[in-house]
Amino acid sequence: MRDVTVMSYGEAIREALDDGLTQYPEMILIGEGVPDPKTIFATTQGLREKYGAERVLDMPLAENGMTGICIGAALAGMRPVLVHQRIDFALLSVDQLVNNAAKWRYMFDGQQQVPLVIRVIVGRGWGQGPQHSQSLQAMFAQVPGLKVVMPTTAGDAYHFMLDAIADNNPVLYIEHRWLHHIQGEVDKNSPRTALTGAALLRQGGDITLAAFSHMSIEALKAATVLAKHGVDAEVVDMRCLTPLDVDSVARSISKTGLLLVADCAPETASMAHKLLSELFQSHGQHLRQPPRLIAYPNHPVPTSHFMANHYYPGAEEIAAAVLEMLDKQPLKQIVTMELQSDLAKDLPDRSFAGPF
Repeated sequence: MRDVTVMSYGEAIREALDDGLTQYPEMILIGEGVPDPKTIFATTQGLREKYGAERVLDMPLAENGMTGICIGAALAGMRPVLVHQRIDFALLSVDQLVNNAAKWRYMFDGQQQVPLVIRVIVGRGWGQGPQHSQSLQAMFAQVPGLKVVMPTTAGDAYHFMLDAIADNNPVLYIEHRWLHHIQGEVDKNSPRTALTGAALLRQGGDITLAAFSHMSIEALKAATVLAKHGVDAEVVDMRCLTPLDVDSVARSISKTGLLLVADCAPETASMAHKLLSELFQSHGQHLRQPPRLIAYPNHPVPTSHFMANHYYPGAEEIAAAVLEMLDKQPLKQIVTMELQSDLAKDLPDRSFAGPF
């Protein structure tokens, strides 16, 4: 029996945290800004009042030390959800995450578990610049023993969070800042995702668009406009970084023969490159021409709004590349005009109320 509710991505995360705190008495929610008045895009709103300050609490600006404390709590039988907010802040706890949390179960032959969730946020907004809006997901996905997920839809945000809380291994749960306001269906009774596999967001036969996180939304925008002009694009959401679901993309390109990968991170050593590499090695025969890659440029994120407008690719660039690959360049101008927005590239929409 379905139990479908329409809610925003941020509300879905809050709902999952609420349900997790109810289901797991050993769960705690701790992090920078958890009880702050704006409660991290409202994703922790009301939870402190409902469950008490002993289970929902703030933490000092000591990321490395507090991550170590949460690892110790997980080893002792608790289920901490640790919020570092920006992924930039998680850099201060890399030693604990890489050398302790990710390795502990392996080093002790599975006899000890680390049921720890680390919430981090990536993405742009309001001129936050090179130290507060980096997209470092590929760096963490390289670490053996650390599961890394980037849910895109509200439904996945809910289920992935609950699955991460239930998991006995450390999970890095990455949210793109621009997803929090996007509405979607959440079915609490849908089958569990088990933190694996890509998701097919749109079926099509002309070209495969494999995208990560918010770039999946941009790919859907591009596909919707392209469909008006006779181009049928399939959109695959790469919602799990480890393990990376290459097979789902391979099935799609066996049908379309064309591939464009869109990633919300700098191109160098990106997850997009990882996906392309694996596809070339195992399924390259399905591709009728070299695939395209759309990603951020390889330089630090600019703070200036004017520079940001030239830094972030989106639906316009995706659609233009698709038309080039299909040799339909005459459509480029009209499709680009339909996708153009007068908003700055670091402002997702007019309802956006800020990063906190």
